[in-house]
Amino acid sequence: MTNKQATPPATTTPVRHTRPHRHAWRRDLVELAAVFTAVAVADALANLVAHGPDGSFLLVASAAALIATAAFHTWWARRHSHAPPSTVTDGTGDASDTGGATGHGIAGTGGEARGTALWRMRTTVRDEPGSLAVLCAALAGHRVDILTLQTHPLADGTVDEFLLRAPAQLSAAALSRAVAAAGGADTWTERADAHDLVDAPTRILGLATRTALDAAELPLALRQLLGRCTIHSRPSVSLTGRAQGEPAPVEGVLEETSMRLRDPGGGTITIDRPHLPFTPTEFARARALVELDALLGPRVPRGEDVLTLPEGNEITVRRAGPGDLAAAKDMHERCSPRTLSLRYHGPVADADRYLGHLLSPRYGRTLAVQTASGRLVALGHLLWDGDETEVALLVEDSWQRRGIGSLLLRRLTALAAEARCDSVYAITQASNTGMVAAMRGLGLPLDYQIEEGTVVVTARLGEPASPGASALPGPVERR
Repeated sequence: MTNKQATPPATTTPVRHTRPHRHAWRRDLVELAAVFTAVAVADALANLVAHGPDGSFLLVASAAALIATAAFHTWWARRHSHAPPSTVTDGTGDASDTGGATGHGIAGTGGEARGTALWRMRTTVRDEPGSLAVLCAALAGHRVDILTLQTHPLADGTVDEFLLRAPAQLSAAALSRAVAAAGGADTWTERADAHDLVDAPTRILGLATRTALDAAELPLALRQLLGRCTIHSRPSVSLTGRAQGEPAPVEGVLEETSMRLRDPGGGTITIDRPHLPFTPTEFARARALVELDALLGPRVPRGEDVLTLPEGNEITVRRAGPGDLAAAKDMHERCSPRTLSLRYHGPVADADRYLGHLLSPRYGRTLAVQTASGRLVALGHLLWDGDETEVALLVEDSWQRRGIGSLLLRRLTALAAEARCDSVYAITQASNTGMVAAMRGLGLPLDYQIEEGTVVVTARLGEPASPGASALPGPVERR
């Protein structure tokens, strides 16, 4: 399989809307009345000065009064400015007040204002007093605001990880040059988003909580902890019963852009990030998450939904785990060879071997459908496959064409979107029109790859549904 990445949506420049002036005729009448009043007062003063005995004194007094009035107005204007605050438009196009907002050097404000961009930057500096101050001064010289800062100590230096708000016109190359001039080395920059505004301790605690509630969350938590990386879980024994090498040591192994950790379920978890070396701090955090998972043991969240099929039968949808292995094998025995062949793309006799792998929360999430009598009639799998995510379905023959497959596929896709996956793909045979129709029923942009009778259908998540897509008929949910 080749890596498939979703295309980011195009950005649009917000349009500033100005509110039209209302009731302008009232202001004109007031100004006209003021002009007439001023003319009348000037005429009265002129007559008084021309015909009165104290004309010169009145002129001097009037001048002094005007000067005093001007001075008072100047003092009052400085203390009580009536100038409207400057406004900029945020990402939604609404105006927001920026009057008095300035950079904070270390702590910044919340949302990204117009004319700025968020960046994640990592650079290595010398472990010497004042080296960080020089770097911060260089960033301040380019009007770059440091929102968060994390330090990763090394044997011969320190890796500093920043979240920055920089002027929009400042490019990544210019930012790297400024950092290099201030003593930074091995600088890496990447555009950030609002999710990066969460501070590191809060984010790590959240990932630990998710891992504690669901064993299937461990690979996702590691990916969110370490950024863009590829994670592979390799069991100690293959599906055919063959040993697959020595597992990683208990303390793990860190090798520049790769780390290996012992999988609590047996085997090895390998994490690769070729574009950026791992630091000892990141290695310690990843190992702590894995140790937490091992301490808690196998676990699957509880919870189920009861649904009614169009013909009136009730079914229950819930998470499945290793405890469902016997029921899943019984379902295999009731399925026809063609159904198993469409699902597993290989010899039917090998189908049972995959169940232990598929039902393990280490490799993904599984949804089970059971009848009111408790018999398992369908399984839906969401499998972590390195950088990609696979969906797969198996519905017992007598329960097919009732909307169960479409229901499972929609729920699995929702789980993938919740896990921030960019896309999901399904591998099936060209003759499996039911699976292709179910993927089309999602209403998501689809990509097709066809080779020697095998079809790979990829659905890109996070993009709007196609206007012509319609929901397939399916069960009615009863909570």
